[in-house]
Amino acid sequence: MSRRGFLQQSVLTTASTTLGALPLIAASQEAAAASAGARPIAGADRLSIALMINGSERTLEVEPRATLVEVLRGPLALRGTKIGCNRGACSACTVWLDGAPVCACMLLAVDVGHRQVTTIEGLGSPDQLHPVQAAFVEHDAVQCGFCTPGMVMSCAALVRDRPSATAEEVRQAISGHLCRCGTYPHAVEATVAVLAGPKT
Repeated sequence: MSRRGFLQQSVLTTASTTLGALPLIAASQEAAAASAGARPIAGADRLSIALMINGSERTLEVEPRATLVEVLRGPLALRGTKIGCNRGACSACTVWLDGAPVCACMLLAVDVGHRQVTTIEGLGSPDQLHPVQAAFVEHDAVQCGFCTPGMVMSCAALVRDRPSATAEEVRQAISGHLCRCGTYPHAVEATVAVLAGPKT
């Protein structure tokens, strides 16, 4: 047999073996997915989801690739949450997920499920500010305001969870927040003032 004939025969044999095995591979994958209870893989089409935002259920259609912060600022028009680095490094987009501070840019909206999302709009209102919001204003902890919502969310979580927290613990709580204006000392002073005052 010539070299060319050998190669042609090898290609044909490999191709026929592979094609013959494809139905078996597909069937085994489907069986494995069914036994594991795996949900269908989402494609590029928009999906209908329901999110629990600030105590209310909001139903909307989103692309599977949309992050939580994009959905909050876009179709839900909750623009208090900011997009900074969009990679989880600046914490400008911090919200609460079931009470825990998280970067909303690092979470796909379709993965949130029915967990409770609290944004800066759900923390307080213009008529009744959260104590941390009021303290940030009083202690001049706001300059450009871009990092402020995320920093307030982290400080408010600390006040709620650690009412006897120290100034050092406040600094640790905001250590992941990037403030280009450098208002960190004022943010610490504001939060310490809330910790020292009446608990609400």
